[in-house]
Amino acid sequence: MRNCALVFALALFAAPLIAQSGLPPREIVADVSHVAGPHSSTPLMTVGAGRANEGLRADWQQQLAVVQKEIGFRYLRFHGLLHDDMGVYDEDASGKPTYNFQYVDALYDALLALHIRPFVELSFMPAKLASGTKTVFWWKANVTPPKDMDKWNGLIRALLQHWRERYGEDEIAQWYYEVWNEPDLDGFWSGTQQQYLDLYRNTAEDVKSVCRRCRVGGPASAMDGLQPIWLKFIADNHVPADFLSTHTYGVIKGAFDADGKAGTVLDVSPDSIVKRVRGSRSVIDSSATPKLELHYTEWSTSYTPSDPIHDQYISAPFILQKLRETSPLAQSMSYWTFTDIFEESGPRFTPFHGGFGLINYQGIRKPSFFAYKWLAQLGSEDIESNDRQSWITKSGDGSVQALFWNYTAIAPPGDETNQVFYKQEQPSNPAPSADLKIEGLKSGRYRVNVYRTGYRQNDAYTAYLHMGSPRQLTRAQVAELQSAASGAPVETRDVDLKNGVFTERFEMHQNDTVLVILKRE
Repeated sequence: MRNCALVFALALFAAPLIAQSGLPPREIVADVSHVAGPHSSTPLMTVGAGRANEGLRADWQQQLAVVQKEIGFRYLRFHGLLHDDMGVYDEDASGKPTYNFQYVDALYDALLALHIRPFVELSFMPAKLASGTKTVFWWKANVTPPKDMDKWNGLIRALLQHWRERYGEDEIAQWYYEVWNEPDLDGFWSGTQQQYLDLYRNTAEDVKSVCRRCRVGGPASAMDGLQPIWLKFIADNHVPADFLSTHTYGVIKGAFDADGKAGTVLDVSPDSIVKRVRGSRSVIDSSATPKLELHYTEWSTSYTPSDPIHDQYISAPFILQKLRETSPLAQSMSYWTFTDIFEESGPRFTPFHGGFGLINYQGIRKPSFFAYKWLAQLGSEDIESNDRQSWITKSGDGSVQALFWNYTAIAPPGDETNQVFYKQEQPSNPAPSADLKIEGLKSGRYRVNVYRTGYRQNDAYTAYLHMGSPRQLTRAQVAELQSAASGAPVETRDVDLKNGVFTERFEMHQNDTVLVILKRE
């Protein structure tokens, strides 16, 4: 009965949202005969997670199974593969290295069973191999250079040799190997810039010595300043490199935030995220190695795991808008992260706490999850469209998918931060309705399914606020929130198209997303 009551309450609340805004309608026009090209693989290429050891948890793997079933990413990247809690490295009494890859095997076997490959981040430093004791995060990742580069080289070569024996070279040659994480931040690298470049050169050569076809890259930078330096270094010194990797987040306030306590403010510029990606592509193109792939191995609305914007419905159109604009520029945009099971600042104490994840602790899907789920429904070919906030595609079976959104960036007012403003309920204002017109369809009967996210539409966080923001959830409350964010179609009907044209008006509010699927019967 409680589930029915919640659905009824949401339906009553949603009724005012269908009212006309009084604004001129927005026209979205596409002709299925005008194919722009293959649909981009960038959005679903890679996704992130916290650290390797978290991947040994049953709930983490269960959530990844849901993500793979409903979305289906190709690669997964996370920190801490070489951290002591993975038990990979030790030394005997005489200082001779010993290796143990059993935990790594268990994790990688689980990934491959879920049809997702590792985007290997080679970090952080095992304590017995470290030159110092400086650490970061609650789980104390050692961020110092190796005390002995020969021993580091031995570890990397042994790891690659083990993977080649266990999985075969044809398999591991399809993985990516990234050297370290954000060495341009003191919090993640205690050594000098030259020491990182030396680490990169040694590691890249180690990887290639075992598997020539394996793809290696860096510098996994937090900012753009290291990119040209790294590009010049690999060119001048003939160092192996197959891709450049870096990170970006959509905020204008703050810097390194290991504890997740610094305030952040959304960057409302239309060029947020996009400008950084465009700049990286330009730097590569003008370098001595212009054919390098570009991978953004971390990106999101905000870099802190304590930012409620991650839970809010605005995240869905933010993701769609930025991916639409960056897909022609980068080979992957790895959203940070797929799950709130993420312990850089230690275990979180509430179900919704601004965590990075597409899914919260209890497996409740956030609006950001549905942004990716809707992307996964798109077809294999892009159709030309007159609208910059849309993605229209078609599939080989004749079905057509129209994904469109209203992204209206709203910054916290005055001196407020995201942590204050986006923690609150955010009712949505009217936006121009969307007049969708798809031409060139084959005549016949079509099943039409419509899906939505927006304010109180697949919006678990707002439902959680109306529940009273309980610090712990009962099973019944989890079921209610899952029902409020089920992803079910809001409309299903059949239409007969005799003239090959589908037209419909969709009422819109700010930061709504709509997916329309037309499947020929």
